[in-house]
Amino acid sequence: MKKIISTIFACFAMLVLLSFDAQAQEALKQKPSPLGMVTYSFEDTYVKVTYGRPHLRGRESFTATSELAPLGKVWRTGANEATEITVTDTINMAGEVVPAGTYSVFTIPGAKSWTIILNKDVGQWGAYKYDEEKDLLRFEVPVSKSDQLFEPFTIRFDQVEGEVSLQMIWANTMVSIPIEF
Repeated sequence: MKKIISTIFACFAMLVLLSFDAQAQEALKQKPSPLGMVTYSFEDTYVKVTYGRPHLRGRESFTATSELAPLGKVWRTGANEATEITVTDTINMAGEVVPAGTYSVFTIPGAKSWTIILNKDVGQWGAYKYDEEKDLLRFEVPVSKSDQLFEPFTIRFDQVEGEVSLQMIWANTMVSIPIEF
């Protein structure tokens, strides 16, 4: 009888340990900057942006000394993997022609304007291997201030009176990229 009770106890203990191990494994998989995705459709054209959503957590962004997104340096435009945009048909972004395809999105934040970069090299981690030679295009957009504070970096589509823009917002800094279909 002692042997049966010992066996049952050992099995129970093993199940408890496995349960804790599974919970620990799941906690390790969760990224501190969760994945975000936004989409917009117009007629037969579909635009999707996939990006990591870093949070400020008391830190600064868009300053010369920021570790998150320093002014004047190429930024992955989010966290983790480089942000990617997919378009299913040709669109115009800030007057620039963007053919159908998937591109990495990099930016160079500035105090008054940002350089937006669409790069043909997709699947990158961060901007560590960013190669300017693979840029599809670059253009500038002005910086504005958001009326509200955004703790997580946020990318969204905004439509006002038939005009569509892709907005990138963090803290109270915002850039809007006009899109034409």
